[in-house]
Amino acid sequence: MTTDTPARLLQLLSLLQTPREWPGGELADRLGVSRRTVRRDIDRLRELGYPVQASKGADGGYRLVAGKAMPPLVLDDEEAVAIAVGLRAGAGHAVEGVDEASVRALAKLEQVLPARLRRRVATLQAATTPLTSGDGASIAPETLTVMASTIAGHERLRFAYRAKDGTGSRRLTEPYRLVSTGRRWYLVAYDVDRADWRTFRVDRVSEPFATGARFAPRELPTGSAAEYLRRSLQGHTHAYAFEVTFEASPEELAARLPAWLGRPVEDGAGGSLLRGTTGDPVEWLAVRLAMVGYEFSVREPQELVEHVRELGARLGRAGRAGGSVAPSTSESVAR
Repeated sequence: MTTDTPARLLQLLSLLQTPREWPGGELADRLGVSRRTVRRDIDRLRELGYPVQASKGADGGYRLVAGKAMPPLVLDDEEAVAIAVGLRAGAGHAVEGVDEASVRALAKLEQVLPARLRRRVATLQAATTPLTSGDGASIAPETLTVMASTIAGHERLRFAYRAKDGTGSRRLTEPYRLVSTGRRWYLVAYDVDRADWRTFRVDRVSEPFATGARFAPRELPTGSAAEYLRRSLQGHTHAYAFEVTFEASPEELAARLPAWLGRPVEDGAGGSLLRGTTGDPVEWLAVRLAMVGYEFSVREPQELVEHVRELGARLGRAGRAGGSVAPSTSESVAR
């Protein structure tokens, strides 16, 4: 029997978060209390904002339903580990849909995880290798969670940074937002020493350290971190427009395309038209388009047209030179 009321409420809440209806008698037996005590505890949970629905009947039942607000969740050890591992796996790559909100959730969860569960999460992640389709560099989830925590707490962040040419520097920043482009994570921050706004590729960041020094958030010049990043990237690279048609419906194509390449539309001939702007090298874009897996034709720019032709010819020669070789037993994949 649980005599401590807060502990009993947490145990009751954990039971109710299982997606089923609990008869009052079964809850009373599980908690080792009377049905009257269960009813009182249900009322306490409702006062705390948990939408507990009661059903009429001989025994009566209780179910936790969706409400207008998101109340705190109670997770057991296995659930907490599963969520942490999932969020860390997504945070380690710039996966579309895993944005700053997901990283903030990971930061909050890891902040309260007991040491024994942190070890389980670290052990499980170290023993597994994700097979991802992302094109960007991998990032230590701890780097993102430190950044997310300093953004939420308006706390200055210090880190080591490696520039594109390999030059290293130490930066003291007032972090503003994390932005995922689908391939990479970027930090938009005010660089204190340079007295100006900067964008930093997170995969080039090391030794992130929350200084504990608070700051009043500044107003970003463009009002949107995503827009600021877009302008910053275009200022450092030669952006160009491209236009490509695919022999696939827009729905089929969208399922295989990263969102940052653009949104396909019908081309009027039973296929899809993809228009977009990028600063990536045409060599990389040609390979990425080929990886989609549908027949395609490049309309513009001419430089991309020529490179696709060269790439096709090169791959054709490689295929003819390789001949037909059966994979060895060691290279075969078990099915």
